Amino acid sequence: MERELTIPTTEDELKTLRAGDMIYITGTIYTARDAAHKRMFEALHNGEELPFDISGNFVYYLGPTPARPGQVIGSAGPTTSSRMDKYTPLLLDQGLKGMIGKGKRSKEVVDSIVKNGAVYFAAIGGLGALLSKRIIASEVIAYDDLGTEAIRKLTVENLPVVVIIDTEGNNLYETAAEDYLKNFG
Repeated sequence: MERELTIPTTEDELKTLRAGDMIYITGTIYTARDAAHKRMFEALHNGEELPFDISGNFVYYLGPTPARPGQVIGSAGPTTSSRMDKYTPLLLDQGLKGMIGKGKRSKEVVDSIVKNGAVYFAAIGGLGALLSKRIIASEVIAYDDLGTEAIRKLTVENLPVVVIIDTEGNNLYETAAEDYLKNFG
């Protein structure tokens, strides 16, 4: 199924998404990669607040290249998501509702996605230059010293992603392989 999703969204709307759905996201999302995740994880363990309200929000695992003159942002392709797996369950428990990246997730993350009613989306790796055209505003809001890994607030318009793991734990990476083997194996 192909559809649009406006962020912020509701838990009820997230429950209607299914693994394999093609989604076009419009609204505000945040970027965070390895170093930013580590700092947020440490902040929570030290009883400190996060640099943005993570509850109900989406994080794009992204470290963009520098913007060229006249551009909002440089290449904006996804980072391998498994590098954030050790931090993700805690962030999901804090209310994170969507993650955008590429690649498989650990069983602990999948279980936490289901427990917290969240969704994992994939952006197509290798299309960073095209994906950047869907970002209409970008602002560093935290951890500026991390350079490209700083946390950014992005405004996106029709950012194309695919639901990989839905709120019920259905995992496109597993079901697609099973379907392939049934049909061609």
